[in-house]
Amino acid sequence: MNAPIGLPKRPGASTAGITLDQLEIDNTFAGLPPKFYTRLQPTPLPHPYLVAGSASAAALIGLDPAAFSSPEFVETFSGNAVHPLSRPLAAVYSGHQFGVWAGQLGDGRAILLGDVAAPGQPAPGRLEIQLKGSGQTPYSRMGDGRAVLRSSIREFLCSEAMAALGIPTSRALCVTGSDYQVMREAPETTAVATRMAPSFARFGSFEHWYYNGEHDALKTLADHVIERCYPELRDAPNPYQALLQEVTRRTAQMVAQWQAIGFMHGVMNTDNMSILGITLDYGPFGFMEAFNPAHICNHTDQQGRYAYAMQPQVAHWNCHALGQALLPLIGEVDAVQAALSAFGPAYSEKMDDLLHTKLGLSARLEQDTALFEGLFQTMQASHVDFTQFFRRLADLQVERPEADAPLRDLCIDRAGFDAWALQYRARLKQENSDDRGRCLAMRGVNPKYVLRNYLAQVAIDKAQQKDFSETAKLLSILERPFDEQPENEAYAALPPDWASELEVSCSS
Repeated sequence: MNAPIGLPKRPGASTAGITLDQLEIDNTFAGLPPKFYTRLQPTPLPHPYLVAGSASAAALIGLDPAAFSSPEFVETFSGNAVHPLSRPLAAVYSGHQFGVWAGQLGDGRAILLGDVAAPGQPAPGRLEIQLKGSGQTPYSRMGDGRAVLRSSIREFLCSEAMAALGIPTSRALCVTGSDYQVMREAPETTAVATRMAPSFARFGSFEHWYYNGEHDALKTLADHVIERCYPELRDAPNPYQALLQEVTRRTAQMVAQWQAIGFMHGVMNTDNMSILGITLDYGPFGFMEAFNPAHICNHTDQQGRYAYAMQPQVAHWNCHALGQALLPLIGEVDAVQAALSAFGPAYSEKMDDLLHTKLGLSARLEQDTALFEGLFQTMQASHVDFTQFFRRLADLQVERPEADAPLRDLCIDRAGFDAWALQYRARLKQENSDDRGRCLAMRGVNPKYVLRNYLAQVAIDKAQQKDFSETAKLLSILERPFDEQPENEAYAALPPDWASELEVSCSS
């Protein structure tokens, strides 16, 4: 089984590297026919300054993070100066938004600078670099092409937090800001987030050509994606069926990882789904706090289409949309269905593996399904904090129920917890589980620190006052989500009362 493209490199990698002027930029996507994109320059950002940079992301492309402090870096990644080898462009795509065909979309506020070598990364061994918030493009529709500081900080922090959690994701190199303002619900200062991925092709990139009846262009795009990102599929009996099956498998596994960590994407439109099975386009995301499977993190999502419990079903629906788009290349409906049938087993197997690991269980027994179902029923009955519950579960001792207080106190329904804990202890005894070893293993997969919305908001509030220290501190904490970090204990606390008033939407 192939490893997902773009698996994040964990923090701690060497940060020494090349300088900015040594960065060799190509633009593979620009080699496609002109109908796939519009060539244009980013719109300069007035008087830009650095808000934040990720040394871990810089290491992926061999860039020395000392470059962050240079004026050239800020000018380049705010769109004010274009690398001489870059061929900037905005790509066209379409998509289904909230289940409804939206027609042509495209990079309305993002410009692809090109791609660079990414030492140590899987195929294609290169990462595309994209500026988000770099001005209007032909695909901006009624938008101004800009991103605001709050949304840029949120995407930056969450991209890097997800990478540290081991979840396939696009990465964020930096955020640059400006005092230039645009109107949202109120005037807000602008920013540009520089993000990286092996490819920014989406399900909607394929839908665009299918719904426009341009099957030659559809084939050109599929061949490009296979050649660049899935070279092992070139010799398959039906490469396009193999592509659909692999994308389906990776998407299923990625969403299982979301569910296991309590992550909610918030806007799983087909134009926001990566053809590589990586998390893409951080907007109204959230991490589950008081557990409720029906929780909706996106204030815009009035019908709850993208609620936590719906994410696997929606991901499967999106894969079907991709399968429809690829049908002219695959040739037979039965072959499309066969490829899509990979979703269920891939999701179930990944989720089963993750739950066994989260509960510190080494063996797989038939009765475990009931144990897992009982666990989530217990969590829902008490609306326990998702992250704290799993983290404290690691401290449960098989022979000492009296030591359960820190975990048990999270539950309103104490009797319900006691009943489930009795079953869990019996299950642990079946495999002679060692408390100490299990605790260490569970702490390695159940994070103590996640990007709660209120933590992001505190960093944003300070950043809007030109104090970027909290953004940097939060990044350093989130890069080590499984470590105890006793000096940062407050960042693992339950959200304060004022956090209940926070709302994130598609403009966030």
